[in-house]
This record gives sequence, C-alpha cells and structure tokens, in this order.
Amino acid sequence: MNDFNIEELDNIDNKIIEDVNSIGWSVILIKATRYLPSFAYTIGLWKNYQHSEIIAFGLTTDTLHAILNIAGENIKAGVKYTIGQNYSEFFINSDAQFLTVDNRNIRDYFGYAIWFNRGTDFPAIELIWTDRNNKFPWDEDYQEEFLYRQPLLDRNAEFKFREDRDLGVYTTRQWLELGKPILRVVHEDDGDWQFLTCDQMPEDIRLVALEAMIKSDPSLNDIFNLEYGVAAERTDISARWDRHEIAYDE
Repeated sequence: MNDFNIEELDNIDNKIIEDVNSIGWSVILIKATRYLPSFAYTIGLWKNYQHSEIIAFGLTTDTLHAILNIAGENIKAGVKYTIGQNYSEFFINSDAQFLTVDNRNIRDYFGYAIWFNRGTDFPAIELIWTDRNNKFPWDEDYQEEFLYRQPLLDRNAEFKFREDRDLGVYTTRQWLELGKPILRVVHEDDGDWQFLTCDQMPEDIRLVALEAMIKSDPSLNDIFNLEYGVAAERTDISARWDRHEIAYDE
C-alpha cells in the first residue's frame, strides 16, 4: 500500500467499484516477497451475493486470479461453498477445500476489502490447495516445501508468525529476567529474529522459543510479516511499530 501515490490509489479504488458493479466482484493480487507468499482475495462477493469473500495463497498471481474468478463465476451462478468439502473445479487432478477465516486475521490481509466494506465485519473463507500427492497441509506426509506457502487463517490468530513455534530466536536477559518490553525487532537476511529491549549488552543475549515471546507479549504478532533485512521499533509496548531497512556496516 505504501508504494502507491494518491492518484494510483484513486485509480485502484475506482477499478474495484467498477468491477464489483459490472462483473460482480474484484480480485486484489499481492505478489510474493523474499519472505512472504503471494496471495489474492475477492471484494464484492459479500455485497452482491451474500457469500463470504475468498482468499488464497502461495501460487502465481495469474493462477490465484484464475481460481478466484472461477469461484466468483460459480457463486454468481448460485453456488455456496461449504467448509471442509472437496472441490475439483479449480485444479486438474487435485482438490481444494475452504476454511473459515478467523475475523482476527482479516485486518492482516484484506486491506481493500476492509475499505470497501467499511470495516472488518464481513465473513471470509480461505481456499486451500493440495500438494503434488493431493494432500492438504493438515494431512500426514504433506510435502514440506509447501508448508509455509499457505497460512491457515482459521487458526493461529494468537501466533501469526510463519515459522515453527519452537524456533529459537534471540532476546535479552532484561526481557527474560526483568520483564522489560521489547522495543526493537530485527529480521535478519538469513532469517534469524532478534527481539531486543534496547538496553542490552552482548553478554545479555539469550535464546528462547518464538512461541514464548508471543505468549508473553501478543503485540509482537503485529510484526509477523516483517520482511528479511528489516527492523521494527516502537517507543513503548502500546505504540505503533515503525519499520525500516537494516543499515548494515560494510
């Protein structure tokens, strides 16, 4: 969003309204970054058909666009997608299912839909695709290479990070022993996370599980999408995070 100027934002807003009025829905496409998967979501299904908006992750934006348009055409024709049922119309020789998106996850992904619907009070479902063996992410032996391509938005609202809950991350003795707040978070280019109190010395660094950090301070979920090579800082535990690229010394 921050990459658009005012004129571009106006053009996007107008295109969404035009699509919803003429076609029935609009599709917003978000490209993958070095850290985060691509995703796409609909706008207008709730307004025009009283059907949940749909989001999908982890495929090319062209593919995401195509499958959401398939869903839109079917909904326009009267289809109501059901949670937990297999659907075969989206992919050749593989299935898809839908999950209910926890409303606590909507603000993280549905930016323009929130604008269009004037808030987060609308239902959404997530289209989940299978691996090469037609297994879903919750199935045994799901292929590991796809494991983090689809965040499951019916769950994990209290732990939004893509990494394993037991991932070791760096923090400080001051946080661990004295309860001081985390004021700076660094996501290194190599994937390491640092959760710092800003008064630490090198000898104060400790290694803890990521889940322990989030359970102790749920506000850290606000920077779950911190890109590689970016730091986030705040003045206190209730302040907003300011993000900036890390300036590495040469």
